[in-house]
Formats: sequence, C-alpha cells, structure tokens
Amino acid sequence: MEQTKWWKHSVVYQIYPRSFQDSNGDGIGDIPGIISRLDYLRELGIDVIWLSPVYKSPQDDNGYDISDYYDIHEEFGTLADMEMLIAEAGKRDIKIVMDMVVNHSSDEHPWFLEAKKDRSSKYRDYYIWREGEPGQLPNETKASFGGSAWEWDEEAGAYYFHLFSKRQPDLNWENPQMRQDIYRMMNWWLEKGLGGFRLDVIDNIGKVPDEMIRENGPRLHDYIREMSREAFQNYDVVTVGETWGANTEHAKLYSNPDGSELSMIFQFEHICASHSEEYGKWKQEKKDFVKLKKIFSGWQRALHGCGWNSLFWDNHDLPRAVSAFGDDGKYRVESAKALATFLHGMQGTPYIYEGEELGMTNIHLEELSQVRDIEARNMYAELKEKGWSHDEIMEAINSTGRDNARTPMQWDNSEHAGFTTGTPWIGVNPNYRQINAKLELGNKNSVFHYYKKLIALRKSPEWGEVLAEGDYTPYMEEDEDIFLYLRSLGEKRLLVLGNFHGTERTISLPYEIKEVILSNYPEAHKWDGWIVLRPYEAMMAEI
Repeated sequence: MEQTKWWKHSVVYQIYPRSFQDSNGDGIGDIPGIISRLDYLRELGIDVIWLSPVYKSPQDDNGYDISDYYDIHEEFGTLADMEMLIAEAGKRDIKIVMDMVVNHSSDEHPWFLEAKKDRSSKYRDYYIWREGEPGQLPNETKASFGGSAWEWDEEAGAYYFHLFSKRQPDLNWENPQMRQDIYRMMNWWLEKGLGGFRLDVIDNIGKVPDEMIRENGPRLHDYIREMSREAFQNYDVVTVGETWGANTEHAKLYSNPDGSELSMIFQFEHICASHSEEYGKWKQEKKDFVKLKKIFSGWQRALHGCGWNSLFWDNHDLPRAVSAFGDDGKYRVESAKALATFLHGMQGTPYIYEGEELGMTNIHLEELSQVRDIEARNMYAELKEKGWSHDEIMEAINSTGRDNARTPMQWDNSEHAGFTTGTPWIGVNPNYRQINAKLELGNKNSVFHYYKKLIALRKSPEWGEVLAEGDYTPYMEEDEDIFLYLRSLGEKRLLVLGNFHGTERTISLPYEIKEVILSNYPEAHKWDGWIVLRPYEAMMAEI
C-alpha cells in the first residue's frame, strides 16, 4: 500500500512531560500543564508533538518502564487528561505521537509478576528466562545501564534477560501471543485518535540472547512488518523507530516508501561519531566536523527516493544541541540558529526538542546527589572503579549526561522559570533568567522566531516541495569550517550555507545568490562572488 506522506511536510516537537509544565505544584510536569501550553506550540508552528512516556510506571527509568500500557501514570494525570490532550491538540491542527516501549516492560507489569510466580503460566514465555544457579550467568551480555543483562530472580528460580535496567525485563518477541497482545494495545491507542508512535529501541526486539545479538536480529524486520500490518497500516499515522544500530541499508527497509514497515527511523551515526571505543559517550574525542558533514550527506544521498530521514540534533537522552555542537557562551544565539539552519534545510522530518527553540544549554552539576539519571548514577560507580576521579566523572556527566536535556523548560524569569510553583523534581538551569520563552517571544531576532521562520519555510508553497522532495548536493565537503549544500527541484534551487565555527571565513561561492531567504545575522551581505562568513553565520538563499 502507498503510505500517506503528510509527515514529509511536518515538524515534530518532542515533549519530556516530567520537565515541560507542572499544573498542580508537585514539581513534576503533567498533561494538564502540556494542554496549557498548546497555544505556545501553535505559535511556533509545529504539527506534531512526540510525547515521552506517560503510561503507568514505577518511574525507575522515567517512564520507559511501563507497568500498565492502558493507563496514565498518576503524576502525569489521568486517561481523561490524555484524551483531552489529543482533542485540544487536534483543535490546533497538532497530532500527538506517543512514545511506545515494547522491547521491555516494567518488572511491576502484571505479565511479569505472573511469569515469576508460575512456571506454567502463559505469561512465563512473554519474557526471556534461562535456567541456572545464582552467580553462574548464562553469558556475558552487558546491560546498557551497566552490569550484566541477566538477573537472577529468587521467586522464579531462574535468570531473566534485561538489556536496560534490571527493573525492565525484556519481552520475548518470539512468542506470537505476546505480539498479538502488543498489537491489540497499539490499536486501542490509535482508535483514540493518536497521530502515531515513536518506538523506543525498536531494533532490539529481534535480539537473540544466546548468541549475544542485541540489534538487527534475523527476525527483526519480520516483526516490524507484522506490527505494521496489524496496527499502523489501519490508520493514517506516522511511525518512527529508535535504532541505535541502524545503517543506511537497514534504514531503507525500515522506511520503505511502500509503507510495509515504518515512516522513518532515528539513527545516531552523527551522535556516536565522537564516542570513544572503550568508554562510549562518557569519553569523547574532539568532534570532527568534516566527518560530521559526510555522515549527514551520506544519509541524505542514501535515502533519497527510497526511504526517509529523521533530522535531529538532540533529544531527552542527549546533551543540549547548542552545548554539544555549537557555542553555548559568546555565540549561543548565532550557533543555535546556525545548527537549526543546517538541519532544517535537509530532506527529512525535523525534530525539535523542548527548549531547543530557545537555545537552552547544558547544566553544570557539582555533586552526584544532584544527578537524577539512572544511567549516569550507575556509570559513576563503574567509572570510579576504573580509577576515574570525581571531577573527571562529573565533567563527563555535565558534557554528555541525560539530565542536561531534562532540566525544566524555561518559560519566564520567575522562580523555577515558571515551570512549577512547587519544588522541581530536578534542578532548573540557573541561566533561566537570561534564556526563557517570555524573553524569546518578545524579541523578533530571537532563536524562537528564527525556528518559527524555518518551520514556515518548510510549509510554504514556494519552498515546501523543494525541502521535502528536492535533490541534495553537498559542496566543500573537506572544508573544516563551512557547511554548504544545494537543494534543488526543477527550476527551484535553494543554497544552504554557513560557518560552523566561531572564526571568520571568506569563501568563493559556486553560485551567484539571487536572494537571501533567511539569515541568522540581521544585516545582508553584498555579493561579488566572495562572501565573508562571520562566526556561526548561516543562511538559506535562492540562486
């Protein structure tokens, strides 16, 4: 079947509910809080909200451990609140995409409680168990949050498998009955008028634990095609899979234009490019800009006409974009706009993470007691054992830890940045008095208004089709400062160019510029074949 492609012209805004807006003073963001801010998002111009999990959960991993797929966690509100959010967003032409976690459940899910209790229960096979003795692990597979992926359960008298926290037992996708229960649940949500799903770590569902295969297992695409047939293809929805292990060949399968699997995937090659072999994200090499450009260009070329890209710099698991890739000091505003220009000019669906449109930055933490993220807390202990000092570990957490993205949304300069009247569940970034939505909305040259223009451009009759369907041609690929590419469709040609760094550069352009459509510096240049690009200067221009 030919899948509807409305999402090719859409811009998605990710909300981390716990940190977006608190409505009742308990310090935790909630669904009524999100509803109260829908007009702000409409003003920005986005079409889709991707909502991180709000299902019932013990919150061991901030909601990515679901204990009831059919209910809402009480801290976030009620099922009626969720239905109200879908309806109110719909009135503003905004679709809601829910984060769906089906690689694993919570250890408090009734399926797992039943599986532990009774070996003869049908739910026993909904999870992955191996016989053995305490202390004798089935194999050496490691969990992503540290330690072994195998956990001995006394009540069950066996080991169960968990790729993440030990409180997140992996579901057994080889069990057809379990799969049907998952599809039934997905359809239940889609019937409520959802705009689709973001599928958490979906490339893990094909895992083969005994062969230590975590991602891209042999049956992975069979499961996804079945999921698509049983649920997604019955509705006009967007689906995006989180796939840390995907390359362009995998992506062509996932995002096949025939609609047999998903609309698109999140791949992380540009994120992982600077990770070290031994310590991953916790010890990063200097970012290689030439390599970064080539990664983006590689994905643009590979999926053109035969797949679809997701475009993003950051999300709830990553450091703030302007801190990770730009300059969060002197050139914060310029570099935040430049990063947006380079990303939104490409082919694919752009994703904006809450606060990115304000140029929000990483936070600086001094003590482990300030860290809320389970991954970082576990990693602190492991790195300490390996001889890292407290300061070295905290530097790594401040640079790449997940709490950076999870500090409360900065609405205004009142106490707690207007996020809550209570005590926030995680500390507010102290720079909220200088960086907040109220200030941004009142300044026509702000990061917010620049994002608004980029979104409007993607929907414009003049440039929308060029951005959605046009060819992508990169230039100056070996240049260590300049990002330059052309988007073209028929007679229409849009040049995206800019300086990725804080030093001035003079370059010769391959084309004559007819008109600057959008620029992150207020005054226009004079063109004579040469152009002086100021620190982090970026623009889109018709040629």
